[in-house]
Amino acid sequence: QVQLVESGGGLVQAGGSLRLSCVVSGRTISNYAVAWSRQAAGKEREFVSAINWSGNGTYYADSVKGRFTISRDNAKNTVYLQLSSLKPADTAVYYCGLRFGTGLQVAYTSYNYWGQGTQVTVSS
Repeated sequence: QVQLVESGGGLVQAGGSLRLSCVVSGRTISNYAVAWSRQAAGKEREFVSAINWSGNGTYYADSVKGRFTISRDNAKNTVYLQLSSLKPADTAVYYCGLRFGTGLQVAYTSYNYWGQGTQVTVSS
């Protein structure tokens, strides 16, 4: 059974940083693309970032480009999302996802598994 567990969320002031982690169990991630999405209260899920199996291909939504960085450590079966220059608009529950494929896909529905999420709250 594949499980994804996110951590690292919390309350931070605008301009601050956080590092989110996602530990995957039940499947080695080294051959799969992984991604992050987020959902703010009362809004639709937004696809935020993705990284291909090797780590040499990444995607960022325009809303986070230049501020967020996705990375992966296949040896630890862990995916990271570094959040910097945070804004109140970044407040949301952040989810990590796993896709049974090596290439990037930028649609939430292209991923086979998603975790339960971690809350990020940015105060002004």
